Amino acid sequence: MKRFSKNLDTSRSHPIRFLMCPPDYFEVVYEINPWMCVERKVDQLKASCQWKALYEFLSAAEGVKVDLIDPVAKLPDMVFTANAGLVHKRLFIRSQFRYGERKGEEPYFEKWFRRKGYITKTVPQPFVFEGEGDALLMNEELYTGFHFRSDVEAHDAVAGYLKKSYFALELQDRRFYHLDTCFAPVSSDTAVFYPEAFAPYAQLTLFETVKDPVEVPQQEALRFACNLIAFEKQIIMPQGCPQTASALTDRGYEVHQLDFSEFMKAGGAAKCLVLKI
Repeated sequence: MKRFSKNLDTSRSHPIRFLMCPPDYFEVVYEINPWMCVERKVDQLKASCQWKALYEFLSAAEGVKVDLIDPVAKLPDMVFTANAGLVHKRLFIRSQFRYGERKGEEPYFEKWFRRKGYITKTVPQPFVFEGEGDALLMNEELYTGFHFRSDVEAHDAVAGYLKKSYFALELQDRRFYHLDTCFAPVSSDTAVFYPEAFAPYAQLTLFETVKDPVEVPQQEALRFACNLIAFEKQIIMPQGCPQTASALTDRGYEVHQLDFSEFMKAGGAAKCLVLKI
């Protein structure tokens, strides 16, 4: 299903920058997605090492800058900055989280972006929107995921703020509760996705609009193969996804597989830990 907003903006994106949040307070203390179980304790030292490995890789990459926001006690999921909102040029569309456990993050992210000089907006109440978790740009088209954590009405507002058309994709498998757990734009032509995470018409939309689809097998989708970071010809993705990694390597990408096992306990991996700004 494709929806439209007026006055398409086809300008190019800004240089590569990511926002990250150190995992000082990261743990699983509530359950708001099928991956979370309070009985599965996070190894906080291991989580810190995994986060640091990603941070250092990105910081050392040519043409990439990593900004940091301070973590806040009692907001364990603030480490997943992708859910903070959606950024385009100097506009920050702040998330309105579905669950109260994450609503406390909202003012901290809004304050950070205001201090940096961004224009900030929110979607109309009572609709919910969870940032890059459910809204991703590909070739100046906006792809959005709705059902579990974001409302399609919110995406209509987001597209209006961006002055872009968008493809509204219904998610149907609770394990893939955000779009970025099952869909990853890699270039203007290529996207990685797990078809079965989407409702039938949404699958058809993806196959019709993505010129070079990389289909992810179920076993790798469940290892968050789609929750990857792509920039230039570099890919950062979780370990244990050889088929997806091979498909991307065959397309000329340099694939780096890192360990995100502790963050998977909360339902996230590489992409969840960064917000493109």
